[in-house]
Amino acid sequence: MAADGVRGTGVMLSQADEGLKLFKMAEGTPVEVDSKAAELYKAQVDARIASLESEGALLTGKDNKKMRAAKGKEVAELKGEQRYVDACKIVKGLEPKFGNFVLKAAEVPTAATQAKATEPEADPAKKAKEKKEAKKQESAGLSPAETKELEDLKQKIIERKGLLKEQGMSGGQQNKDEEVVAMVNRMNELKEKQDPGSTKKEKDAKKDAKKKTPLSQEEQKEYAKLKDEYEIYKAKCRTEFGYTNKDLKADPDIQEMEEKLSAFEKRS
Repeated sequence: MAADGVRGTGVMLSQADEGLKLFKMAEGTPVEVDSKAAELYKAQVDARIASLESEGALLTGKDNKKMRAAKGKEVAELKGEQRYVDACKIVKGLEPKFGNFVLKAAEVPTAATQAKATEPEADPAKKAKEKKEAKKQESAGLSPAETKELEDLKQKIIERKGLLKEQGMSGGQQNKDEEVVAMVNRMNELKEKQDPGSTKKEKDAKKDAKKKTPLSQEEQKEYAKLKDEYEIYKAKCRTEFGYTNKDLKADPDIQEMEEKLSAFEKRS
């Protein structure tokens, strides 16, 4: 009788463990981030911002107006940079908006996940087959090292263009820089390996733009967003940096946004 009681308790405990596993599968898992890297990056950018603001405070008077505006503009760009925005969010205990410093993406439960949690355990032969298929799919994409290389390249391209921009280069000149060209080519190779045909889709999209095809729903959203960013940036240049109309026309960022807006307008 006592033995039966022990066996019954063991079955109950086993069922409880299975129930807990199912609950965790249905609940999902939060995103894992590299908090230390985010804190370090934020500290570095904060130091740069503080330095620029101190330099700008010393540039008083009408003669230093343009230099003061340039310092203010650089501060605004640093504060709006996606990597910095994510670092600030992580330090505050929030999830990164743009996916920077992410070690493991959050697992959101779906209907398929919940169904899997409730379905009976598959037989060993089926499990082996699924495992083999998963390995096959993994080999067709990027390795962890290549995924990291791709993310690093994206950031390096942004940083390189930022440096070239400080030197007075336009967007077109930045794109022709040897280092930028080499990094973009490598990035496209990795993107093609990650998603075969993706680079061709981008080229086809550019061809469609030249043919003046109507804007897609996604492009209409991008167009509306760009118009808002354009107006906000112009207002900020006037109010915070003291730009005149002549200064606005000479600003490379405004010129680049106007080119994009003009391309959208021709197709809308």
